[in-house]
Amino acid sequence: MSLRDSLRVMVVDDMSVSRALISQSLEEIGIRHFVTESDSRAALGKLAANPVHLVISDMNMPGLSGLDLLGALRQHKTTQRIGFILITGSPTPEVMSRGQQLGLNNLIRKPFTTATVKASIERVVGPL
Repeated sequence: MSLRDSLRVMVVDDMSVSRALISQSLEEIGIRHFVTESDSRAALGKLAANPVHLVISDMNMPGLSGLDLLGALRQHKTTQRIGFILITGSPTPEVMSRGQQLGLNNLIRKPFTTATVKASIERVVGPL
């Protein structure tokens, strides 16, 4: 079984169009085991109960931002080692610095392509 067949991913984005675009990219890459969540607080609860290998999260969301979600995941033993890729249209120096402090694994800049999503995932989990 290849990594792409066993990799479990959660996509967290409050915008349905963005979730659909990320999901489409995952399907094109051949990743089939993924779930989507529109609410970062709900995602945190689901991840604590059933961790995945990788989270791909939007930065700007109501409630918990993508970096807030990352920080919360890093504080719990069951979720602290989950790979985390942040998606943002404006990776400011502040976002990058805070992301590094929290243990961000990678970043995808909007607008993205399937190729950039795949490359970003591979830099975190290895060749698909």
